[in-house]
Amino acid sequence: MRIAVLADIHGNLRALEAVLADLPRRGADLAVNLGDCLSGPLQPAAVADRLMALGLPTVRGNHDRQLLDGPVADMGFSDAFAAARLTAAQRDWLATLPPVLTPAEGVLACHGTPADDLTYALEVVAAPQLLRPATAAEAAARIGPTPGAGLVLCAHSHLARMVRLPDGRVAVNPGSIGQPGYTDILPYPHVVCAGTPHARYAVVERGAAGWSVEFLAIPYDWDAAAAEALAAGRADWAEALATGQLGPA
Repeated sequence: MRIAVLADIHGNLRALEAVLADLPRRGADLAVNLGDCLSGPLQPAAVADRLMALGLPTVRGNHDRQLLDGPVADMGFSDAFAAARLTAAQRDWLATLPPVLTPAEGVLACHGTPADDLTYALEVVAAPQLLRPATAAEAAARIGPTPGAGLVLCAHSHLARMVRLPDGRVAVNPGSIGQPGYTDILPYPHVVCAGTPHARYAVVERGAAGWSVEFLAIPYDWDAAAAEALAAGRADWAEALATGQLGPA
């Protein structure tokens, strides 16, 4: 069983198309999308149409949820930009996305953790500007029990990582397709950077000895994406898209 794991597209159609063009080379039996599909100053409606047509098993991310939570005037910039451009059909599609799903036997997919789409499963924000990898025990506590699932697919932090939990389960974050850097203020101000502007995803494979993971970084026209973000008034997005780096929160 080979599963392509996509996540955190954030309205970046160029990056998504580059990943979709790469997928046939990987021989995956299934592709699953871990959410945060649309929010951002890029092409949310076009990404929604593309994903709706593909029909991939898709988890609801926190930003997908937030797009439906209230009036546009009360939303942050990225959510408001996307929400103002979605059709009723696209909003209806978002409303169907589950917070967790089982895309294959023994596999659980979520956005942050199974219980909370805003919690990093594999990282800890320990203090202002201190984001560090979670220990295996910390990751296990955050993920909680996953009866019947030896592989947990999670996203949200945009950082590609694999952790073997103390009980032998494996947790994998594929990284972000569409947003290689961002700032957040919870639980403390911090910056997340992938280090390069590539579109990232992963392929996991179940073999006789267990799960293996291939992390992929795909080039695309990130300069065009950065120019689009800058035209929308988001210099921070433009910097992250063009470089994979971002200054302090």
